[in-house]
Amino acid sequence: MSEFTGPTRFNHVAMSMPADALDEQGRADITAFYSEVFGWVEHPTMTEDRTRLVMGVHSYDQFVFLIADEKPMTTPRLDHFGLAVDTVDQLHEVLARAKAYAERDDRVDVIDYEVEDHGVLKLHNFYVGYLLPMMVEVQCFEM
Repeated sequence: MSEFTGPTRFNHVAMSMPADALDEQGRADITAFYSEVFGWVEHPTMTEDRTRLVMGVHSYDQFVFLIADEKPMTTPRLDHFGLAVDTVDQLHEVLARAKAYAERDDRVDVIDYEVEDHGVLKLHNFYVGYLLPMMVEVQCFEM
C-alpha cells in the first residue's frame, strides 16, 4: 500500500449529454429512474433547463453531474462507474428494482447478476444503464 494520504473517496461523476436529453421530460425520466432504483435525488437549485441536472447520491457531497454539451459524451455499452453496497441482499434489492423498472420502460439496459470467484474474494455484480452515457455497475465484495 502507498503511504500517500490524499483524497479518500470519489465525490462525483460528471457526464456531458445532448441538451434535448436535459429538457423537462428528459430530466423527469432520468430522475424518476435513478430515484426509484438507487434513491438518488435531484438538487433542484442546481437544475437548469436543457443545461444541467445534478442528482445527489445519499449525501450532499456525492453526486452525479449531467451537463449539456454540443459534443456530448459517447461511450461503448460497458463503460461505467461503480457503486458498492454492503450486502448481497442489498445488491439483489437494487437489481430487483432495476428489473421492475425495465418491465415498464424498454430503455432500461440490465446486464444480469453474476459472481466472480477470485478465491479469497467473491465479487457480486450487475450493470444497469438508463439514458445516461455510462452504465452503473453495482458491486458487493464478499471475503
